[in-house]
Amino acid sequence: MSNENVINASATAERLMRAYHIHCVAPDPDTLFRFLEAAHSANDRLKKSAGVEFIDIPEFIALKCLRNFFHHHDELRHVVRVVPTAGLPILTDLLFMCLAPRDLINEAIVQAPDRFRAQTQAACDFAFHWYGTTVNINPCLFNFVVHAYERLVEASIPISGDEADEYRRSYDFEAQAGQSHFVDGRISTTAGSLDDLLSEIMS
Repeated sequence: MSNENVINASATAERLMRAYHIHCVAPDPDTLFRFLEAAHSANDRLKKSAGVEFIDIPEFIALKCLRNFFHHHDELRHVVRVVPTAGLPILTDLLFMCLAPRDLINEAIVQAPDRFRAQTQAACDFAFHWYGTTVNINPCLFNFVVHAYERLVEASIPISGDEADEYRRSYDFEAQAGQSHFVDGRISTTAGSLDDLLSEIMS
């Protein structure tokens, strides 16, 4: 890569990690959608500057589907709920959930271009967690960042900044401890029907 391309790729990677960090520290619908935009932009910019792209990663395909849908239907953003898990009668390995109605996710999939729809459907089925009328998209986001970070490191793209340094320390700690970098993100409850509980939270 030319020096200019290295600089551009590095800046793009840093923006992605900042958007992710902000969403982790103080999540709300705005941080979620800013991250979706950052991921979409990063894929385009990194492909041009460094030959690195995410389009073969199922989690990215699923998030791209949502980004494209909300980009054209901005008024529907208010239906997404970012919910802390603390204090709820549930068990999960994430601190919060990003919940969306199943019908909305299905509509986003249907609006994918015909030639990509089967791939998009498979990616969303795999990467999102489906509970009755509700879908949790947060595990997909977390796991995508692991894939993206590993791809950036493999391509020797320098990533600086406090946010990237914090992520790197966490990643290295997990590696040294033999822990998975990916989250399961599944939810269970002792309070009756999980589907009913999430539907109540959404409403």
